[in-house]
Amino acid sequence: MKTWLITGCSTGFGRELATAALAHGQQVAVTARHPGDIADIVAPYDSSAALALALDVTDPESVSIAVAAGHEHFGSIDVLLNNAGISYFGGVEESDPQAVRRLFEINFFGLMRVTNAVLPLMREQRSGTIVNLASIAGLNGFPGVGYYSASKFAVEGVSEALAQEVDAFGIRVLLVEPSAFRTDWARSSATVAEPIAAYDRTPLRQQVEAASDPATPLPGDPAKAAGAIIADVLRSGSNLHLPLGAASYLATTAKLDRLRAEYDALEQIARAADDLPAAV
Repeated sequence: MKTWLITGCSTGFGRELATAALAHGQQVAVTARHPGDIADIVAPYDSSAALALALDVTDPESVSIAVAAGHEHFGSIDVLLNNAGISYFGGVEESDPQAVRRLFEINFFGLMRVTNAVLPLMREQRSGTIVNLASIAGLNGFPGVGYYSASKFAVEGVSEALAQEVDAFGIRVLLVEPSAFRTDWARSSATVAEPIAAYDRTPLRQQVEAASDPATPLPGDPAKAAGAIIADVLRSGSNLHLPLGAASYLATTAKLDRLRAEYDALEQIARAADDLPAAV
């Protein structure tokens, strides 16, 4: 049995993950900005198994209080699952700067704020797992969600570095990369208020219309995704990446093939720019 702290549990993946972790007999600090939104998740369990906490990842004081309360209540935090996040539909040129900053404040800076609050506890106990919900869009840039992709690319980059930094303390980092799942992701996402007409007949607009339409059929089952994440954590694997959904696997492996072909064609140009032997 492990103690989990999961962010963004009021809807979507967070709700599924909290519910599934509790069903697996785990101890879970279930968090959301408004604890009333998660009261039904913890209601079937006594306080030794489930605890509802207010946590707003954009508020440093809220993060500190929630992490301290979860640690004091259960005695440890073995798994941090950074799930809280939002999206934003629109082209790079037409996006509102304030909306983009809010996107990064939640998806990247908020994730790191919670991570940095939990890391000292995990370093002291010399164990732990940090699970960061990235995305297929964190490895593949798609038209219409460029800034969302950028925020998830940032999560990928910092997680790769962090995994190497904390390995000496027995702490594992896991990047979860889902494709399209049946959550309320589209409904809760903002869209640009003033689209640029020049893009109306381009792949950008087609992508935005398809991705932001709640009626678009999505293949991913969030309950199955939650089960896969929990199983991966409990088996203590060594993989850094966890693709979820056929589209995630196929799009990313196709990108790897394209990158290999492109870089192989440019190898001599790359090597010719050095005047010393390559270090690696």
